[in-house]
Amino acid sequence: MKKLLVILLMGFLIVLSLSIACTPKEEKPTTVQEKKIKAGFIYVGPVGDLGWTYAHDVGRKYVESKFPWLETVFVEAVSEADCPRIIDRLINEEKCDIVFTTSFGYMDATVEAAKKYPDKLFMHCSGYKLEKNMGTYFIDFYELYYLNGLMAGALTKSNKIGYVGAHPIPEVVRHINAFALGVKEVNPKAKVYVTWLFSWYDPAKAREAAESLIAQGVDAIAFTEDSATIVEIGQDYTSKGKQIYTFAHYSPMLKSGPDSCVSGQLVKWEVAYEEILRRVYTNTFESKDYLYLLYNNGCELGGDFGTPINPKFENELKTKKVFDKVLGEISVYDLVFKRIEQFKDPVGKYNPFVGPLYDNKGNLRLKEGEEGTFVLLWSIDWFVDNIVGEVPK
Repeated sequence: MKKLLVILLMGFLIVLSLSIACTPKEEKPTTVQEKKIKAGFIYVGPVGDLGWTYAHDVGRKYVESKFPWLETVFVEAVSEADCPRIIDRLINEEKCDIVFTTSFGYMDATVEAAKKYPDKLFMHCSGYKLEKNMGTYFIDFYELYYLNGLMAGALTKSNKIGYVGAHPIPEVVRHINAFALGVKEVNPKAKVYVTWLFSWYDPAKAREAAESLIAQGVDAIAFTEDSATIVEIGQDYTSKGKQIYTFAHYSPMLKSGPDSCVSGQLVKWEVAYEEILRRVYTNTFESKDYLYLLYNNGCELGGDFGTPINPKFENELKTKKVFDKVLGEISVYDLVFKRIEQFKDPVGKYNPFVGPLYDNKGNLRLKEGEEGTFVLLWSIDWFVDNIVGEVPK
């Protein structure tokens, strides 16, 4: 009997030990460390310029708020000479994974940095040089400038239209030419008078240039300068009884000139930054040119988002009729929106640079029916024939 009890007890202990051994242990929850990306931005102007730099910073803030895995840092008002030092700081001190250099003049410094830091990524805005770890990106406005030229040509009473340019680089020259071609299409008698600032941001010089043009009889002005100064000047003259039509640049400026600002160019840098940074995060980044236009939502016509044309000028643009070989008689107002459709059409994309096209020295640049190519437009250094002014060499 005792032997039986011993056997039963031993069996019970064996079963108990096996049960304990087979009971799953309580595991502590594990956490997966989410991938983090840190992006540095180098700006040529102050973030409060209401132009180029302001728009880039709007895009930076957008992607930082959209992506929980993204951290950003920026340095503003950086000269071209100081760009290499700032890149070093962003890489070595800020520990950035990718650096965006947002001015054409930063191109060579970015190339050298890409070679110096092969394990980091670089994106240069508006340039044309690539490295294995460096791409370029740009949102171009030549389509929008052409559309604004259509409106300027229709509205001018003096047939004198001004353009205040920043620097004589192909980007700005391309935009001035596109604007002038729009003017000529609806008003062959009008001329575009160009003056240069040799600065991206200089409100004082912009004011001086605009007032000089107005003194010469100009009653419509477009520009490349990163402030709302020219729109404000247009509003001031208009309020005093002298109508000056203005076309905003880069950012919403309609509020600065409610009676002067007709339309303008609006940029959406968030579109570019979202695509590029998403590619970095998903390891699908490519070293290539990222180009955005109307068709891929990189920009928008208007002096404010959602307002392509100031309602104050709509009736006048609807009254002005022109003849198009394909569309027949059409109002300038309707022509603007028809051209937007054509720009966005990937098959029948409209090109305002079509021959015969002469420069303002009488040289034939494009033959009958010949279209301006990407190579031509991105290296252009001459003015079309209805522009008064020179491209400094």
